[in-house]
Amino acid sequence: MNGEEEPIEGDDEFQDDYGQVDTKKSPEPPADELNINVILDVPVTLSMEIGQTQIAIRNLLQLNQGSIVELDRFAGEPLDVLVNGTLIAHGEVVVINDRFGIRLTDVISVSERVKRLG
Repeated sequence: MNGEEEPIEGDDEFQDDYGQVDTKKSPEPPADELNINVILDVPVTLSMEIGQTQIAIRNLLQLNQGSIVELDRFAGEPLDVLVNGTLIAHGEVVVINDRFGIRLTDVISVSERVKRLG
């Protein structure tokens, strides 16, 4: 044997280098078949972006209370919804019990989101 465990034909058990059957080990499932339940409780950061701009450090240092910075987005345009910095949707601001929220108006497809991660 080459030091690696080999499956016994027609069985889910594995045989070690000494011919002993090990019922505690099982083959790893293919990556695309992994159980998603293992990540369902992982916390992520959900944020909304209303726009952005580039500004010279000189102008940045001159900002003070009351300064206005123009962003690259028009009023009424949907906001970007990001999870850990990755765009997943667009939406509009709503107010719920004196707190801001967002109503999703367009959700990026799962396949497109996965493409953007890689």
